[in-house]
Amino acid sequence: MNAGTRMRDASLVAFLWLMLIGHAYGQQGGLKIYISADMEGVTGAVSSEQLGPSGFEYQRFRKFLTEEVIAAIEGAREAGADQILVSDSHGNGQNLLIDELPEDVQIVRSFPRPLGMMQGIDETFDGVIFIGYHSSTTNPNGVRAHTTSSARLAAVHVNGVEMTEGSFNASIAGHFGVPVIMVSGDDAAVEEVRSVIGDIEGAVVKWSYGFHSARTLHPSAGRALIREKARNAVSRIVEFSPYNPSTPIEFDVTFKNYRPSQLLAYLPEVERVDSHRIRFIGDDMVEVSKFFTFMMNYDSSLTP
Repeated sequence: MNAGTRMRDASLVAFLWLMLIGHAYGQQGGLKIYISADMEGVTGAVSSEQLGPSGFEYQRFRKFLTEEVIAAIEGAREAGADQILVSDSHGNGQNLLIDELPEDVQIVRSFPRPLGMMQGIDETFDGVIFIGYHSSTTNPNGVRAHTTSSARLAAVHVNGVEMTEGSFNASIAGHFGVPVIMVSGDDAAVEEVRSVIGDIEGAVVKWSYGFHSARTLHPSAGRALIREKARNAVSRIVEFSPYNPSTPIEFDVTFKNYRPSQLLAYLPEVERVDSHRIRFIGDDMVEVSKFFTFMMNYDSSLTP
């Protein structure tokens, strides 16, 4: 082998090494994270007094929610995330103090929207973080436990698996090939979500004593824990897999009253399974989410 050949081979090896380093670096940085923020699971929140505009503590807890989202953003960025979309997903979808969020963060606000609490998710994201989540309506142990509507729904199932809002939303993310990597909330909420979608990072910020009571961390301690867990989650993002139920999707909803199931069964796409339960078969989770959004929002008196 002559000197010229050796130099060309050395140059090729150096080029390939630089490409490998660049690829590895790219895996650590440039990550795109979706954050869906609910409110019942925020540190210290235990009743409607913190969760809606008429509550005497709502304005304070809007700030606590915003600060927990910021903590998640900071943790994610420390581990390499540089693009973040935040979905305001509680109540009217207008809870976050958006001027307190980082200027380069975009926010999804208000309802209704086709993908509900996951509006804006697509295949370009690398991971999903749930902030302030709660357990399902059939869970006897969670603070403010419900699934979408505590007044109207008794249970939600996807392919026979009982859903929390977290696992339902993870199914939507999974449709796009995106894994959920972290959840924050009370102990029941974190345990329930993880039992369905896998061993993701969990930030337990309070421990349920009942529907309206809990032992809770101090808000600053809650934020510190969320920041730590978000950093850990993004750091090990390659270890997580999307939660992706098989298609077509069998979507069952059980109402607390019988009349909604009766009326929905007038639609040819809907089967009335029993007096309180209906079934919709969707091609995928996007179709299911659109049906669910329609079902929970349509009213003939809607204006404008």
